[in-house]
Amino acid sequence: MLDTPTDRVHALRAGVGTYFRPAQLDDLGITYDQLRRLEVAGAVERVARGLYRLADDELTEHETIAAVCARVPQAIVCLLTALVLREIGTALPHQVWIAIPHKARLPRLPHLPVHVVRFSGAAQRYGVEAAEFAGVPARITSPARTIVDCFRYERLVGRDTAIEALEDALRYRRVTSDALRRTLEELPSKRLKAALEVLG
Repeated sequence: MLDTPTDRVHALRAGVGTYFRPAQLDDLGITYDQLRRLEVAGAVERVARGLYRLADDELTEHETIAAVCARVPQAIVCLLTALVLREIGTALPHQVWIAIPHKARLPRLPHLPVHVVRFSGAAQRYGVEAAEFAGVPARITSPARTIVDCFRYERLVGRDTAIEALEDALRYRRVTSDALRRTLEELPSKRLKAALEVLG
């Protein structure tokens, strides 16, 4: 029984993490009216439409990524954002790059900087790993998958970025040639295959 605002904040922190959507509260026994009272009391903050955060939780370097993943739970963090998180290359995107299923409705996130691409078939599953940002469950492409995607979506990220990512990942052993070739079996890219042949 969540009798006090403090009890409800503890339940939120344990149950959903720093960021959450109102739809997640039913399982915690918290009503929308109680959420509104927590907001008025300053215990939670409304970040964007349909997205809240615990006000006392410390901000992290992955704050925006956490907010996006909480708002779009089916998202896969990918491409330029995944490169940064995997410490590959020098790209510094101003948006959070996510992928959503091919037929999914485009998320409306006017207050969050997001670049959306679409994955379908094997691309939604292969080389996708579980992650967590500021307590928010998320998914992210593996290092090898991220490199492959940079070549598959080269027109979006740029040829130079894709080549730099490949060379950097191999140089600093973030990936192996074998891992890239296994990923190419599932998600072919003629451009990456040619680049690997050049690199030997």
